Amino acid sequence: MASEYILEMRNVTKEFPGVTALDNVTLKVHPATVHSLMGENGAGKSTLMNCLFGIYSMTAGECILDGQKVEFQNPAEALRNHVSMVHQELNQVLDRSVMENIWLGRFPMKGPFVDHQKMYEETKRIFEQLDIHVEPKTIAGTLQVADRQMIEIAKAVSYDAKIIVMDEPTSSLTEDEVEHLFRIIEMLRKRGVSIIYISHKMEEIMKISDEVTIMRDGHWVATEPVENLDTDKIIRLMVGRELKERYPKRTTVPGEPLLTVENLSSAVPKFKDVSFTLRKGEILGVAGLVGAGRTEVLETLFGIRLKGEGKIVMNGKEIDNSTPEKAMKNGFAMLTEERRSNGIFGDLSVSFNTIIANLQPYKKRGLLNKGLIKKSVDRSIEELHVKTPDSKTKIANLSGGNQQKVILGRWLLTDPEVLLLDEPTRGIDVGAKYEIYQLMNQMVAEGKSIIMVSSEMPELLGVCDRILVMSNGRQAAVFEASEATQVSIMEASAKYVSAGGVGV
Repeated sequence: MASEYILEMRNVTKEFPGVTALDNVTLKVHPATVHSLMGENGAGKSTLMNCLFGIYSMTAGECILDGQKVEFQNPAEALRNHVSMVHQELNQVLDRSVMENIWLGRFPMKGPFVDHQKMYEETKRIFEQLDIHVEPKTIAGTLQVADRQMIEIAKAVSYDAKIIVMDEPTSSLTEDEVEHLFRIIEMLRKRGVSIIYISHKMEEIMKISDEVTIMRDGHWVATEPVENLDTDKIIRLMVGRELKERYPKRTTVPGEPLLTVENLSSAVPKFKDVSFTLRKGEILGVAGLVGAGRTEVLETLFGIRLKGEGKIVMNGKEIDNSTPEKAMKNGFAMLTEERRSNGIFGDLSVSFNTIIANLQPYKKRGLLNKGLIKKSVDRSIEELHVKTPDSKTKIANLSGGNQQKVILGRWLLTDPEVLLLDEPTRGIDVGAKYEIYQLMNQMVAEGKSIIMVSSEMPELLGVCDRILVMSNGRQAAVFEASEATQVSIMEASAKYVSAGGVGV
């Protein structure tokens, strides 16, 4: 008798040294449905899917796929059995073309040679099917994160998958791109594909799910049809408590001007003529569509990207932030958008990742003071509520939200005056977001200032004092957050889109 489920993961346990990441978890997925997985960072969602996909081996439990017991030894084996996964952190060969990234490890051959023409045509066919407008020969590293995310989804589809796991697929997408993704998901569902969808975005879950499984601290909590759920019930199940407010209240107001940016432009045309003032104890949000130049403004302020025209004035004095080292000496710190590729040292410890930006205070006669390092790292772990067995644990073994907290702790140890945050809550659950907002409030209460890029307009409106809006490489508006609306921000974001941007 055929099973009513395409996938059953029964009583799965996964133990790492010093921590049980999954404890007797069961997941049952019906064919041709969207089954969402929710839970706080560290709940075990990604770990469970990594057990399915062959990245981790299960300590205990079993996996039944289409009526057959399986335990994949590696991702290649999972892919051969039509199970694909779109990871939260993009793992692409950035100096190779889009089509090479899609067919990596299984290039079509013509005799002893790669059949580039066939690879191109197959890529075009899949892109047309999914309504993705990217040239297959484009070098992957030249694309926006959002386009690279859509390429990963196309790659998953190319394996003729029965099950596609999507781990935070919309974290770097605009509203239009999210709608595009939802159309792809609906098309796949009509083809009989099952989607396991991991997200912290309540609105998305309620919109596209058939069923929702909620996890907490490595345990299964509930599986419900989506019609039995609402946002409050999901939050209560996820965090084990009521969370009345999404955004903590501010108790301080910004003070005198700290930073003045005058007619700032990037050397390579990405944005031009950006001017604003940042006050002590202020959170300034930066809004705009993907590609508007938001990240580039932060990278130029931090010396990652070469400055063209313009001045950066701090405490009344013009400063030179032409390199990250100089920016750090001038009191700047930056948390980047993509943790995996340019934020963490995955194979190294939480301790190393915490202190790497600020080694000087721990040096004595040319040697590092291990006792002093441990004291600082343990305090950072405690203050930021990082869930980790200890400071020696590899940071790659932590959840995305806990990795983000470690990086925040790293920069806080440098005692910056200006903290640049690029999508600081990307891929982080509602409880962990609240903790990061509280931390930001604590920083500005101490007189520090924050510039924060975010794609989530409710977040910008909820935590910022003012919001600068970028549109196609140009500054479109600056709003007081108390007077702005999502509509006014969207209108400003589109202001220069049809008129052509910096590079046009």
